[in-house]
Amino acid sequence: MARHFLIAATVVLLSRISTVDAQAAWAVTSWGDAHATFYGGTDATGTMGGACGYGNLYTVGYGVQTAALSNALFNNGLSCGACFMIVCKTDESQYCYPGKSITVTATNACPPNSEGGWCDPPKLHFDLAFPVFQELAQPVGGVIPVQYKRVSCVKTGGIRFTMHGNPYFNYVLVTNVGGGGDVSALALKGTNSDWYSMTQNWGQFWSASGNVVNMALSFKATLGNGQSMEFDDVAPNDWQFGQTFEADTNFS
Repeated sequence: MARHFLIAATVVLLSRISTVDAQAAWAVTSWGDAHATFYGGTDATGTMGGACGYGNLYTVGYGVQTAALSNALFNNGLSCGACFMIVCKTDESQYCYPGKSITVTATNACPPNSEGGWCDPPKLHFDLAFPVFQELAQPVGGVIPVQYKRVSCVKTGGIRFTMHGNPYFNYVLVTNVGGGGDVSALALKGTNSDWYSMTQNWGQFWSASGNVVNMALSFKATLGNGQSMEFDDVAPNDWQFGQTFEADTNFS
């Protein structure tokens, strides 16, 4: 039985790599070199909102394990939701904590001309929420050299869809995505409608015209690695704009 929630989230992630082609930096599954900084204050309140559209990261479930990505990693918002494991390079910085690693979800973009230029193209950089940066290194280090790689996202519960828009314009935010984490295509179907292919609007907001009010809703999501799943009857026929619905399943 599908469940609905009101949720919102925000997170930020940034990275820099020297050993791989920047065009594929966001998809690296073997270790690549990068750098990291921190932002958002000691309680990470400054990471809320952001270029992925998640809003309040606490209520959406991403918490402080987040990062903002430089342009080379952000992939025009299609990297939103992707998960990265990061380790500090102890042989290059005295501020690293030996043997420590973190896993973060990409929830924001680190714009050019910020963080001392570390986010300028084509640099690969992670701007970490302050609390999670502290797990990796002493914050007095400022900028630290790191290694990173894409890893599977482990999420609690099903993939979630938040409905926005109006009867003739559907505007859907996708959150809590497991597996690859990064949705690259989305389709929407009402009980009595055909499938509507949605277009990325910004971040993880997807849009499509078509009136599906008073219909149960199903979704088809495709990740950046090509994995695709259908989530049938996620929202009941009495759904309302502003509600968030959680499927019974998720990518793994």
